[in-house]
Amino acid sequence: MFRVNQKRAGFTLVELLVVIAIIAMLVSLLLPAVQAAREAARRTQCKNNLRQLALATLNFESARGHLPSSAEVNLTVSSTANNGSWGVHGRVLPYLEEASLYDQVDLNDAWDYQMAIDALKIPAYQCPSDGGAEQMRDPGKGRARLFATNFGFNFGTWFVFDPETRRGGDGLFYPNSQMKLAKVSDGTSNTLLAAEVKAWQPYMRNGGPSTDVPPSTPEEAAAIVASGAQFKNTGHTEWPDGRVHHTGFTAAMTPNSFVAYDAGEEVGVVDADYNSWQEGKNGNAGAPSFAIITSRSFHENMVQVVMLDGSVRNIDDSIELPVWRAAATRRGGEPISID
Repeated sequence: MFRVNQKRAGFTLVELLVVIAIIAMLVSLLLPAVQAAREAARRTQCKNNLRQLALATLNFESARGHLPSSAEVNLTVSSTANNGSWGVHGRVLPYLEEASLYDQVDLNDAWDYQMAIDALKIPAYQCPSDGGAEQMRDPGKGRARLFATNFGFNFGTWFVFDPETRRGGDGLFYPNSQMKLAKVSDGTSNTLLAAEVKAWQPYMRNGGPSTDVPPSTPEEAAAIVASGAQFKNTGHTEWPDGRVHHTGFTAAMTPNSFVAYDAGEEVGVVDADYNSWQEGKNGNAGAPSFAIITSRSFHENMVQVVMLDGSVRNIDDSIELPVWRAAATRRGGEPISID
């Protein structure tokens, strides 16, 4: 009787290590593709939100005969402008399938203590690529808690508003503007309506030069930012607010420009924005507002924008500053397109 020698089935240690190495290599190859696919999906959702915002704004214009103002400010009353006047995001709510919310708030009253907006997230106001948009802001003192917005409306190139003369900037929005489309002589397809901005953006405010000449380089912009009197790291965290550092952008700098500001040992050097004066604050006592509120995003080397005609476009960081500024003016007369 013969015995058959049977070998145990199994892997040797070397074979097991080889298999693990192959799996690790496949995962390393697959992971970037998965991440890229997820980012493409987030970018598409961001683009859809921009388009919804444009349609809501255009429907507002169709119903009212003018674009919404960035704020409705009674310049003879000092208290109405400080957290008192709703911005464009609040005014277009009924045209954004948020009619129920719109009916619960009072746009003629300060938004701080209106609890209908407390801890309320409006997905159309956020880009899913910005993790900061998921962080809720609690200002304390029983005021409404807020989520950020990642879409800022076009406040022009640099000058925003003068409360003494009531003159506004060269964009589409400023306090009490009520801009008619007939005043947009550069054309709706050549004029920016809104662009991406980052949540929890650091900025300086309430100080600095009052000049109609905007900065031309990040270094000049950094010097202006440093001239501000008050540092904050809460830019674009108050979607109901009408001021440019919360719900707008300017074309003072090209998209994703890094404007350096040293915020001290605890914070360090940050990429900062600037608002020389909170527009309309304290009525006629307020100084003119000049702003460097840069369009930024977490999409690689670009930002997404929507034009006044509702078309959404990708803008490369390398766009030339004169071209970017031309797209932000409503009647600059520049024969330039950002296509």
